[in-house]
Amino acid sequence: MELSVHGRKAYAYTGGKPFDPTLPVVVFIHGAEHDHSVWALQSRYFAHHGRSVLALDLPGHGRSEGPPLASVEEMADWVIALLDAVHAEQVALVGHSMGSLIALECAARSPARSRAVALVGAAFPMRVSDELLAATRDDEPLAQDMVNIWSHAAFAHYPSNPGPGFWVMGENLRLMQRQKPGVMHADFVACNAYANGSAAAAQVRCPVLLVLGQRDVMTPPRATKELMAALPDARKMEIAGSGHALMAEKPDEVLDALRAFV
Repeated sequence: MELSVHGRKAYAYTGGKPFDPTLPVVVFIHGAEHDHSVWALQSRYFAHHGRSVLALDLPGHGRSEGPPLASVEEMADWVIALLDAVHAEQVALVGHSMGSLIALECAARSPARSRAVALVGAAFPMRVSDELLAATRDDEPLAQDMVNIWSHAAFAHYPSNPGPGFWVMGENLRLMQRQKPGVMHADFVACNAYANGSAAAAQVRCPVLLVLGQRDVMTPPRATKELMAALPDARKMEIAGSGHALMAEKPDEVLDALRAFV
């Protein structure tokens, strides 16, 4: 589905069903250097089981126009503007990695609209090493290789794969490669600079679920301590054997967690 947000084309995948704002709405927000396609299984399931789905392409990503936004706060404002454009009054927010920070910020800024928040592969603070930040600016292919390797638990490396006929690491690398130049650096700078997580978490008034990869080295489960302390109504679950790329490595387990929660 294409629509206009702040005068630019925005794209949201609706899971193969027409968007209907009168149904319960689930909003999926991707992470850095990604797009809506990371939510293929989960978004289609909800769209075909009584929900309306919006799996977003953030500005500058995938099919959405414009430059990438400079901060998590700006991205949250953009998501809220998109929800206004489609008249989505009550939503469940699901975000992965950078998208988890955006979902958290959206829930804090729009508490009356947010009925549930699922933070997948989340952490706060979401620090990025100086070496990786420099690589995203100066050598994007190197940065993509670094992130791709660190995002996956060892079991997902070739030839093992939960989806026959696909190569998890190859898929993720190609997804990053098809994003526009400069997007990766902008995204990682925004993650590294985001400082409002604890304050935002304290303003969230709906149930929150953290879905974490037990073997995640990008946003390890221990890095959620500050979030858990600040969230008034939160619980977390760890998925065994998964790294940071949970939707690719453990797609069914992520879907089961979201089904039970949303």
